[in-house]
Amino acid sequence: MYALPVLVALALFLYAPARYAACVREGVSLWAVSVLPSVFPFLFLTAILSDMRAFRAFSRRISPFFVRVFNISGTGGSILLLSVLSGYPVGARTVASCREKNALAEGELFRLSCLCSTTGPVFLAGVVGGAMFSDARLGWLMLLCHLCTVLGTGLILRIRTPRIRAFTPPPAAKNTGIFDYIYNAVISILCVGGSIALFACFSQMSVDLLRLDPDGLPAAIVRGLTEMTTGCSLLSANATPLSLSLCCFFVTFGGMCVLTQQLAYLAPLGVPPLKFILVKFVQGVLAAALCYLLALFLL
Repeated sequence: MYALPVLVALALFLYAPARYAACVREGVSLWAVSVLPSVFPFLFLTAILSDMRAFRAFSRRISPFFVRVFNISGTGGSILLLSVLSGYPVGARTVASCREKNALAEGELFRLSCLCSTTGPVFLAGVVGGAMFSDARLGWLMLLCHLCTVLGTGLILRIRTPRIRAFTPPPAAKNTGIFDYIYNAVISILCVGGSIALFACFSQMSVDLLRLDPDGLPAAIVRGLTEMTTGCSLLSANATPLSLSLCCFFVTFGGMCVLTQQLAYLAPLGVPPLKFILVKFVQGVLAAALCYLLALFLL
């Protein structure tokens, strides 16, 4: 079962290597032109921010708020802030790192994983809104819907869960200098770029297997469900309430590419993959519905 899609993808690549190599180049180009310039500096700066004493002190002060509202610890609250600022997959990676250092309670792990699964303002406002739709305001609109639904489901998930009591400060990083931050940011952005390029190729293979019109809406949906950046790029040719809501769904759900990145960190911790994907799907549907309603008044 697991070997079949791998063999199919391998056969397709061998059958039309030029076609699918072009898809990989398209993914690399999309990453290099739209994602790398805006996201890479942010990864570097937020990595430095997370290690500052002022940030840990701020997390300690706002810990009572996160305990009362989301029933997560102060460490969880600081991870949520980093996730909102940085985007995928920083939240999942930081959850895994803090859990390995016993800085998180087991009872908050799943809820925190769902809460810290967010994109960042740089990607939605800068890349999707500014670069793709040529209107940063549309990116901010999608970000508002995205965050409202992610945080809203976090409130629902806290029902009937044991109350988190103690604040655990975020563990201090052991970086030895500025180049450690650069190195970590480079590795992270390269992994994101590799994922975008690989799943952009897989998304085109899916379109070919289903015999869809490559310029039609069904093809854009299939490609967005596989790799969200490619799907958003295809839909950005025409700014309508439907295209905006679909982009908001792709970004909130994450698609196969982002889900794979997150579960690589979360599944070894015991986070149930199917349950996590179901929560992400519900978040995506709610975000798309809210975005569609708001877009009717703006477009």
